[in-house]
Amino acid sequence: MAHDVADSELLRTPLAEAHERLGARMVGFGGWLMPVQYAGIIAEHNAVRSTAGVFDLSHMGEVEVRGAGAFATLQRVLVNDVSRIGDGQALYSPMCLPTGGIVDDVIVYRHAADRYLVIPNAANIAKDVEWLRAHAAADTVLEDVSPDTALIAIQGPSSPAVLGSLTTAAVDGMDSFSFLEDVDVGGVRAIVSRTGYTGETGFELYCPAGEAPRLWEVVLSGAEAAGGMAVGLGARDTLRLEARLSLYGADIDETTTPLEAGLGWTVAFDKGDFVGKAALLSQRDEGVQRRLVGLTMDGRGIARGGYPVYHGDGEIGHVTSGAPSPSLGVNIALAYIDVAHARVGGAVEVQVRRNRHAATVTRTPFYRVGAAT
Repeated sequence: MAHDVADSELLRTPLAEAHERLGARMVGFGGWLMPVQYAGIIAEHNAVRSTAGVFDLSHMGEVEVRGAGAFATLQRVLVNDVSRIGDGQALYSPMCLPTGGIVDDVIVYRHAADRYLVIPNAANIAKDVEWLRAHAAADTVLEDVSPDTALIAIQGPSSPAVLGSLTTAAVDGMDSFSFLEDVDVGGVRAIVSRTGYTGETGFELYCPAGEAPRLWEVVLSGAEAAGGMAVGLGARDTLRLEARLSLYGADIDETTTPLEAGLGWTVAFDKGDFVGKAALLSQRDEGVQRRLVGLTMDGRGIARGGYPVYHGDGEIGHVTSGAPSPSLGVNIALAYIDVAHARVGGAVEVQVRRNRHAATVTRTPFYRVGAAT
């Protein structure tokens, strides 16, 4: 196992030994020592697009929000409308500052009217818990259960068949953003969620941390029998980029708003007050000045986060994420650019080191299931 960092200071998931046995290359990510690749990023990416890939996502957070005030707390801190989901359903939503900047983007699971599970990004767990506490309604209990919880994902077109072979639960018939509790998966009790971060169909499985090695072996063995494999954070990044799924800390952060980031569909302006509503209403009425757009590089240049974007002699924005697309065979990126130049088909240039490389504003997601070219 190759290490790229002084890993003694990093947290380890319950699957660290499993990654070592698989020969994973490990890197620091969000304060955790995580596998960036096993067989290789392209092979892993293609496995998810064609069959199935299995991910260790145990660095992600899990925060229980319980009590009579749980619903009011979440309605206050989330821009989306929690009343839209019932028991066994999940919701994606940013949490915003009063300025409209994004504190984090989370998934919320509703177990009951007074019991929810919030999933923060790995680097934001402590921040999110503090933010929830600062805005908690009366009779709300917050509990960070991240240390006791593991998260394993299986993604790809074969994932329903693979998971279906490991449980008697009707997982193939699950709706997107639904979940089942206390499901027996190969002898491990887990929450099974029809969610993911790849643009493919798939599932995310939450289990007690102590049961994670067993669940990992069961799910990975099933995936490998179907032609799949373990997948690291490198391919997770190219998969989510092709699907235009934002990465916190790169494409969205406290300086960006949901309206700028193309997440306006998550903002429930028609519900009651929530943190950031006034600022977002003002921005909606006045119009955004910049927008997160997709770029396809016209040549071989690879756009990376932070690279400036130009139109003529004027700098009009910057790249937030970029990589070669294994599915499409071109180099793609996300970038914030001035709205005047954000039209699909528009020509721009990206400064890649000393040279400017031509790029085209592209409709996103770059990749759609069944529509790759």
